[in-house]
Amino acid sequence: MEPLPKDGESAAGAGGEPSRGAAPSSGVVVQVREKKGPLRAAIPYMPFPVAVICLFLNTFVPGLGTFVSAFTVLCGARTDLPDRHMCCVFWLNIAAALIQILTAIVMVGWIMSIFWGMDMVILASKYSALALPAPTSP
Repeated sequence: MEPLPKDGESAAGAGGEPSRGAAPSSGVVVQVREKKGPLRAAIPYMPFPVAVICLFLNTFVPGLGTFVSAFTVLCGARTDLPDRHMCCVFWLNIAAALIQILTAIVMVGWIMSIFWGMDMVILASKYSALALPAPTSP
């Protein structure tokens, strides 16, 4: 009795020969784009050290790092809401900070605050990678 073909092998190609007449496998490119809500899209792209400080603040005092990050919007930090006015994005960040502070009592706000800080650091690392020019060779 012959062994069954493994995954990726055809019955004709089980003996070590490639199967003839089989179409070559074609790759499919799939692009995934995350859709963010208005509060999540209002997280500013900050310099990396500032984002780490905001994460630290959010870890120990829920909402404080988000509150500090709201002021970076007034200092010119970019967000994923280019069509909104700077003051609107500022108030969205203040609202996120208040939600984190008020719901920290039941631990939801504290967890949200830590994840918010982690998102700040992730966005800062992406921003710093895009902002640094590629080194040129002489």
